[in-house]
Amino acid sequence: MGEATRDIEALIDIMAKLPGLGPRSARRAVLHMIKKRALLMTPLADTLQSVAATARECLTCGNVCTSDTCDICASEKRATGELCVVEDVADLWAMERAGVFGGRYHVLGGTLSALDGIGPEELSIPRLRERIAAENITEVILALNATIDGATTAHYIADELEGRVSVTSLAQGVPIGGELDYLDDGTIGAALKARKAL
Repeated sequence: MGEATRDIEALIDIMAKLPGLGPRSARRAVLHMIKKRALLMTPLADTLQSVAATARECLTCGNVCTSDTCDICASEKRATGELCVVEDVADLWAMERAGVFGGRYHVLGGTLSALDGIGPEELSIPRLRERIAAENITEVILALNATIDGATTAHYIADELEGRVSVTSLAQGVPIGGELDYLDDGTIGAALKARKAL
């Protein structure tokens, strides 16, 4: 195996470690990039180098940005007193894509998990307490995933913040356009419990 071939195989191995890509998908992607070198591979390499040099975690909320404070935390318009707590940056970006929340965020960095040895100190829960006091937060919205660990984390945070601030969570249930026949029992049950008057 030549050195060039080893480099290509090494690139395929790295790409295969990305979420959603396995060895076959990574191989197809790499071969496509090589074929479209000027259009894809060179700009990708330049952008990867730039992001590797500049990307960092927002010191306030935990978002990924290119400065110490992300645009959301820096915006005075976002200082609404509402703080949306999410598990990770992907969840924050999903909320932003929806365009329905105008406050600020707090990224936990995961969920509590006794099995994995993840307690409050391994997450940014202590920083959450500090932010509530420092930023005049009036409502904490828990936008955690509907998993056992997500529910455990939500209950822990709600107990920690009881009496200090209003704590709410996202409603759960039937998605827009969803048909009952295609939903799992847990989703139907959550939708029934979260029912509201028409």
